Amino acid sequence: MKGISASKGIAIGKVLVWQDEVPMIEKRSIEETSEEIAKFKGAVEKSINQIQAIRNKVASEIGEEEAQVFDAHALLFEDPEWIGRIEKEIESKALNAEYITDTVSSEIIALFESIEDEYLRARAADIKDVTARLIKNILGMTVGLSDIDEPVIIVAKDLTPSETALLDKSKVLAFITEQGNKTSHSAIIARTMDIPAIVGAEGLVNTLVGMNASMLAMDGSTGDISINPDAATLKQYSDSKVAYEQEKALKEEMRGLSSVTLDGKTVELSGNIAQPKEAELVVEADGEGVGLFRSEFLFMDGSEAPSEEKQYEAYYQAAKNLDGRPLVIRTLDAGGDKNIPYLNVEAEMNPFLGYRAIRICLNEVDLFKTQIKAILRVSADFPVKIMFPMIATVNEFLSANKYVEDVMQAMKEEHLAFDENIEIGIMVEIPSTAVMADVFAKYVDFFSIGTNDLTQYTLAADRMNPKLSGLYNHRDPAVLRLIHMVIEAAHKEGKWVGMCGEAAGDEMMIPVLLGLGLDEFSMAPSSILGARRIVRNFDIAASKDKVEKALLLHRVEEVEAHMKELLEETAK
Repeated sequence: MKGISASKGIAIGKVLVWQDEVPMIEKRSIEETSEEIAKFKGAVEKSINQIQAIRNKVASEIGEEEAQVFDAHALLFEDPEWIGRIEKEIESKALNAEYITDTVSSEIIALFESIEDEYLRARAADIKDVTARLIKNILGMTVGLSDIDEPVIIVAKDLTPSETALLDKSKVLAFITEQGNKTSHSAIIARTMDIPAIVGAEGLVNTLVGMNASMLAMDGSTGDISINPDAATLKQYSDSKVAYEQEKALKEEMRGLSSVTLDGKTVELSGNIAQPKEAELVVEADGEGVGLFRSEFLFMDGSEAPSEEKQYEAYYQAAKNLDGRPLVIRTLDAGGDKNIPYLNVEAEMNPFLGYRAIRICLNEVDLFKTQIKAILRVSADFPVKIMFPMIATVNEFLSANKYVEDVMQAMKEEHLAFDENIEIGIMVEIPSTAVMADVFAKYVDFFSIGTNDLTQYTLAADRMNPKLSGLYNHRDPAVLRLIHMVIEAAHKEGKWVGMCGEAAGDEMMIPVLLGLGLDEFSMAPSSILGARRIVRNFDIAASKDKVEKALLLHRVEEVEAHMKELLEETAK
């Protein structure tokens, strides 16, 4: 069978089909509703404590960005439409807490699942996760995958983020789910934890149960799954596993070396971060800077916008942790799949194409200027750059840049120090910006190509929709041509170009991106050493014709085959 690659790695072992125990819920009349409400409140408190423990574990062992989802889970317990309504119905209907919790939650889940918007529909999964936890705590049941006592490959219909975060790496060889996509929270956590994972393997649970399967082999890099493998297949997977581990060891040999191609082109291999502490992960991974600081996570952590001082401290700490390496801070990128309640952004039919990112900042001027001032203050002591997200027109950039100039003038009047030559760039994630790159290049100091959004906008394929996973592909010829246009336009004006989308860490893409002239690659810190190995083995001049050929291909399958061939030649 085959699924969608979610986290690299190869695993061979005993299979554990995880079918989460669904508690039997009976409808019972209650005489003492006050006692039942007290029991419910106790289960709520226990659930909150469990979620907080998971959040702390994820933040310390995986990263702050991955922990954010559990903040959203905890906030659900403050929702009067949910918790408050359950308490009222226990009181008014005199029925048992688990029954009322199940009926109220099912109604809310059904409402969210009926909404067309993919982001809002995805909230149903969060409510399901939290509801299951709450009902089990009401009934005094065990919650989660905590009783595994031997190494296994877990197979499930789906794994919630909380279940994934609590997996014991010493016991879980890998996991495979029928649902999900490579950008789901569980997939992201698996990659960060370095657990091989495959998602979207439809029908696997019933197949395993029907075959009474006991053994699995899987390749998280390809999505391949072998059920009850024979001796020949086992040897094939074992050999691949050895080769994969050897490859990891070779990547470690890149530590401390420069990121320069065989013909002398030096590029910058940077990391993407969401919190100041994560800058330490970039340094530990031997990264050469941070190409994307997702500042919006500072704004999502609270009931109001962070003050200038709080932002200054966060940016200062991130820059300090980098010990002189450059830090590119993206200004607030709210909206889309990153809802910030206090901004009061109304629900939209298509939030990814709506009121978000720079569009919010240009309307919330005080909020925007506060962030700019905090960044500029840090620039007095460290190499910091400003980057605006989701710029679609030249006017948007000029408006945003004018606010920077206004803040600079005000700081001069206050006699506050800042880097007057600070570089100001934009994300290229909208096709209009890529098409007009030759014009934008006359105004900006640099580009950073955000391939995640650029791909979904170019192909009109929602990157969160698993049904479109075959269409959403940053290796598509159309995306490749837009990348080429941006790089050429920037270089004609003497400007540098980075990339901070998922494509920057895609090993098959790196040789082509090098050949196209990309100057900076910003990726998950864990991908940096592997990228450096490719860079140091690649000769741009000698591969010119092969890179140009990639731009002439018509179908994504042809592009991928060509990229694979080019990568294999680089590895020789």
